[in-house]
Amino acid sequence: MLVYLNGEWLPDERARISVFDRGFTFGDGVYEVIPVYASRPFRVERHVARLKRSLGGTRIDTGYTDRQWFDLLDNLGQHLPMGEGSIYLQVTRGVSLRQHTFPARTPPTVFAYARPAIATANRDLAQGIAAALLADIRWARCDIKTTSLIANVLLTQEAADRGASEALLVRDNQVREGAASNVFAVRHGRLYTAPADHLILSGITRELVLELARQHAVDVIEESPTVEDVCTADEVLITSSGRGMLAVTTIDGAPVGDGRPGALFRLLYEALQTFKDAVRRGEVR
Repeated sequence: MLVYLNGEWLPDERARISVFDRGFTFGDGVYEVIPVYASRPFRVERHVARLKRSLGGTRIDTGYTDRQWFDLLDNLGQHLPMGEGSIYLQVTRGVSLRQHTFPARTPPTVFAYARPAIATANRDLAQGIAAALLADIRWARCDIKTTSLIANVLLTQEAADRGASEALLVRDNQVREGAASNVFAVRHGRLYTAPADHLILSGITRELVLELARQHAVDVIEESPTVEDVCTADEVLITSSGRGMLAVTTIDGAPVGDGRPGALFRLLYEALQTFKDAVRRGEVR
């Protein structure tokens, strides 16, 4: 596999990062995951804009221009053998002896690679997935896509230990998002999802699904559903760059609606696939 590291293209076995990199010692960095269809990065402008917000929120200055980011991501998309997959891009504050304050004049570490697509199981699409409700133990700047993901890792593992594929995170009795996804509740034909504030990471797929819902005359309510709202919803959906869109059909062992993916899921899933096909044809980005 060919990777990009600090301006160089290298085989992955030759890529080396210092043990003193702050991404290793502090988790002091940010990242993006960009889907790729027919070698074309998906909604690349939105992903770069979010990357820049994360960099600004953590006060990491790479000096990269938008054009440099776009060129890097386009180049990585061309490295996928079948043209389908995703790009992982990570930026850390760079290398310095361990101290909490920012080091002076330390160049950031920029690392990226592309990997082939991992297919979503047909069973998950047809039957939906199980989720578990768990307390949101993360910090209060969830809008920054930081590499410091230990809370998300622990929550995802706790959900897995309970036989679930995702953790739905609860803060102040509201379900704001998943450990690795955005969450939507469908009630009486309306689509509810948490507002894009500092307590969620607003996904690029989330934004697109809201656009598609409005195009199909679905009422969109950007307010956090309560735990009761989610548990009594007609449908619950999750979205992410890696998994696209999936229906949640059981929560803590209890069925959501009739326990099967519902009509709004099918409508929005098909609209999302149509949009991806337009990306593959080069009609949209």
